Amino acid sequence: MKDTREHQLSSAADENQDNADRLRRELSAEIDRLRRLSTRGILALALFLVVSIFAWWGFVVLPGPETVTAFLGKPPPARVISIALLLYTFSAIILSLSRMTTGLEHRSSFSHVGFLTGFFLFYYFGNCLEENYWAVFGSGITILGVESYRIWSYCSENISRKKEDMEFVARTGRPPPQE
Repeated sequence: MKDTREHQLSSAADENQDNADRLRRELSAEIDRLRRLSTRGILALALFLVVSIFAWWGFVVLPGPETVTAFLGKPPPARVISIALLLYTFSAIILSLSRMTTGLEHRSSFSHVGFLTGFFLFYYFGNCLEENYWAVFGSGITILGVESYRIWSYCSENISRKKEDMEFVARTGRPPPQE
């Protein structure tokens, strides 16, 4: 009878240790995922800088604006593109700030790079990129800077929580209490 009880206690202790090890592995994997995710904003910013360099050089790899407009038709006037850029910039910043305040894990800021590239292209095909380059560049740096900070701060906060959870598991051997 005593052996059975000791065996049950020893198997329960082994099971608790296995659960603690599993929890530590899961928390460690989540921390690694968040560390990788935290660089996405900087990568999007770097991609935007590459696109901006191509725009600065006048998109030398693309066909001329006359060729494209002959095929697609006349682009919208620069004034309309500028209004759309202004609306997009404010909307993107407000969206990013609202995601930051609610703590949403929205991973990608690469869509912003696509939209900003579209503005560069509209200006390019409208033969007015030179006059409007800095407007798109400034909007892009602002939007992607806010997005990069949002992603980084989200990941940093969650990494801190996960490390606290890992310390709790190491101390107690049980899962941390859920908030």
